[in-house]
Amino acid sequence: TPATPPNLGTSTQSLKEPHFLSMRRLIATLIFLSLSACLPMEAMPTFPTETPTPTQTATPTVIWFPATETPTPGPTLLPSETPVLLPAVGAQVYGDDFATSAGWTLLTTANSSISIANHEITMALSQPKGYLFSVQEEYFFNDFYAEITTSPSLCSAFDEYGLLLRYNNPTNFYRFSLSCNGQVRLDRVINGSASSAQGWMVSAAVPSAAPSSSRIGVWAAGREMRFFINGQFQFSVSDPSLIGGAIGVFVRSAGENAVTASFSDLVIYRIEP
Repeated sequence: TPATPPNLGTSTQSLKEPHFLSMRRLIATLIFLSLSACLPMEAMPTFPTETPTPTQTATPTVIWFPATETPTPGPTLLPSETPVLLPAVGAQVYGDDFATSAGWTLLTTANSSISIANHEITMALSQPKGYLFSVQEEYFFNDFYAEITTSPSLCSAFDEYGLLLRYNNPTNFYRFSLSCNGQVRLDRVINGSASSAQGWMVSAAVPSAAPSSSRIGVWAAGREMRFFINGQFQFSVSDPSLIGGAIGVFVRSAGENAVTASFSDLVIYRIEP
């Protein structure tokens, strides 16, 4: 008896149903794509093609001393009784006998020191081509007449020592310099750049050897400044860059040798109108 073939009705139905469903999905997909084509496209965002380079601000380089050629000595300044170049001054408004260090910056390093003792502020510098200064930062002066005694004990050639005037900060001040070979000048430091308001000039009033001692005087009123050494007029300068500031002292080594100088008996007077 031949075997009864299996009933394929259910199997045939089950194979046809998935094919029908896939046709429905295909039709739905085509309709969705057709509708989507009619919708507006969103604007695509735009991006810069290059990354901007950040702007860099250059830091100014502080130039402490102006670059000058070796000066040619001019005529020696001789004392003169006329004209009267130091106007009358008024009462004393400040004095410092350096009994204490109040207001002054002191320093001790391997190659430099600023100290106060025996009624003097002493600056010692052994760094080649070094520069050392200290400022009385508690007092600010506009118009004044100032005097201070300066006594270099170790220096030579163009090593310098002297007075800082109208000091506002480390990059803005005037510097009245005496050299150890008998010359004098005035530097102006503005925004860290130095220039000479009065270049080097030979003066008989400036000692050309150490140890020595001199009495420095500066009369300042507005833009005009007059400079004296041991009561002898040196030169005058008219400059409006700085009209007020503090007082300070400094030493500078122009070469390889050590420099030592002391300063004492600072007095400041009011200028009479």
